[in-house]
Amino acid sequence: MYNVAGKVWGLTAEIFSNHNFEVHRIEVNKDGFCSKHKHIHKFNAFYMEKGTLEITIYKNDYDLIDKTVINTGQITIAKPGEFHEFKALTDCICYEIYWVELNHKDIERESVGGNK
Repeated sequence: MYNVAGKVWGLTAEIFSNHNFEVHRIEVNKDGFCSKHKHIHKFNAFYMEKGTLEITIYKNDYDLIDKTVINTGQITIAKPGEFHEFKALTDCICYEIYWVELNHKDIERESVGGNK
C-alpha cells in the first residue's frame, strides 16, 4: 500500500520513486486545479485512467500557451522548465509520471586524447 496525501484539489499518492523516476496516482475533484508551476529538471507526463483533465502548458520554445484536454487512456507531457497547471473537467484519476534525462552531449573537451 502507498501513502495518500490530501491536496486542495483532491488526493495524491506516490506509488514509486527513485533518483530519476517517479509515479504518482492522483484523484482530482471536478473543477479542482493545481498551482501554475514548473519542474527544473523533470519531465511531467499525465496519463488518464478515468475522467477528463485540461492541462495548460506555457511553452518555452515558442510563444504559445498549449491547452490540451486528455480523456481516459490519453497522455500529455510538460517538459522541464515549462510552467504548467491542470484543471479537472470531471472527477478523474490520473497518473503523473516524472523522469529526468541524461544529456548525452554533456561533455566539454580541452584535448582529444591519444596513444603514445
